[in-house]
Amino acid sequence: MRSKVLYVFSVLVVISILLSACSGAATQAPAEVEAPTTEEPAVKEPAAEEPATEKPTTEETVELTIIIEQVPDYDIVAELTKEFEAENPNIKIIWDAMPYDAMRDKILTSFLAPEGTYDIIIVDNPWMDEFPAAGFLSDLTEYVNSTPGYNWEDFEAPIRELAEHDGKIYAIPYLNYAVGLIVRQDLFDDPELKAKFKEKTGKDLAIPTTNDEYVEVGKFFKENGIAGAAMQPQAGYKILEEWKNWLYAEGGNLMDADGKPTINSEAAKKALEKYIDMYQNAAPENSLNWGFDDALRSMASGESATMISYNWMLPSLNDPEGQAGELAGKFQLYPVPGGKAVLGAWYWAIPENCVNKDAAWKYISWLTSPEIDKKRTAMGGGVTRISSAQDPTVWEEGYGEYFYKTVDTILANSEPLARGVHADEISIETGNVLNAIVAGTMSIDEGLAAIEAKINEIQSK
Repeated sequence: MRSKVLYVFSVLVVISILLSACSGAATQAPAEVEAPTTEEPAVKEPAAEEPATEKPTTEETVELTIIIEQVPDYDIVAELTKEFEAENPNIKIIWDAMPYDAMRDKILTSFLAPEGTYDIIIVDNPWMDEFPAAGFLSDLTEYVNSTPGYNWEDFEAPIRELAEHDGKIYAIPYLNYAVGLIVRQDLFDDPELKAKFKEKTGKDLAIPTTNDEYVEVGKFFKENGIAGAAMQPQAGYKILEEWKNWLYAEGGNLMDADGKPTINSEAAKKALEKYIDMYQNAAPENSLNWGFDDALRSMASGESATMISYNWMLPSLNDPEGQAGELAGKFQLYPVPGGKAVLGAWYWAIPENCVNKDAAWKYISWLTSPEIDKKRTAMGGGVTRISSAQDPTVWEEGYGEYFYKTVDTILANSEPLARGVHADEISIETGNVLNAIVAGTMSIDEGLAAIEAKINEIQSK
């Protein structure tokens, strides 16, 4: 009897192992195959209208892995996500947070796999034409249009337009890092400095609205013991993020709407002459390789009076518990001289090789909905929606009416460093040459000609 029982038990074990192996061979087995009948074997493929990549049933737990940059906005999103997971207990968010420099290679590697590592990625704006053109991102247009109350038009227009490629929506705004002019307001309001400036120039000491005014004010502060501008001429992205505002102020641009270089122009020459004048006569010593973090430290320490940098640095500087110490509360934000600012932005996107697209969209649409976006913005997240920037509750719980209205103004008149499938490479190469010009190893004419040639070379690929 025992041998018979052992025989039956052995047969059942073998059958169980075989069924498990067959079930594991499917990319993502639908719920009904877990208990097959004799007429429907466990390896039955789903119907054509229900592909294997559909979202699992609500009884199953879905894990969404998200790659994200390790910055303060991530902390805000991670905190809000606890609320989403409580409302959606079958969806678990797994974060892969890392420094910026590590992200692009990991994202590209995931794109090239049959099934990606990441269900959701964040996309920097220089990649926003490149990734959709390569077929790496899912088209979100139907998701956006079919989500009740989502209101795509509520996103700030320049940010929204970057998410669109060939008339389709491929990403959802996450945060902005448009630049503004951050100043030590107490210095501009100081009676003694105001009197000195009036005596020297015959004009009132005021927030500069042109490049010429900015250079004049910068030199004045340097003459009075404080650097006029904490600049960031570091090669690559950083100098272009700063200098392109100077270019806009002179009426110039890097390229035209068709991607043809327009940088070798009189406007660019003037912008460089004035930028170099400021660097040589008003910036802190030995700051040729400074980036935004160096400039921030210079402002926080009291070494510098102004800087052109990301708008979100104002709350950081004015934080009583932040790095500015006793200077907290003395900083203010304004539009850059000339008015038109460089736009930076990050986006949420779903890779084309994601197998949990519906669940991924459920999370993204929840986080970026008008209601939750107000919470995120009030907690200190970068502005993306007009309704959030104009909401009195956000003003009260966040950084005040003036800050949000100023950011709203900056965003409305902003433009990215570059567009097109080669935007990333063009931005880096342009910044490398700009740094060489400021360092004096290339003349302005040589440098602008070199940038023009490099853009043409890159665009011909």
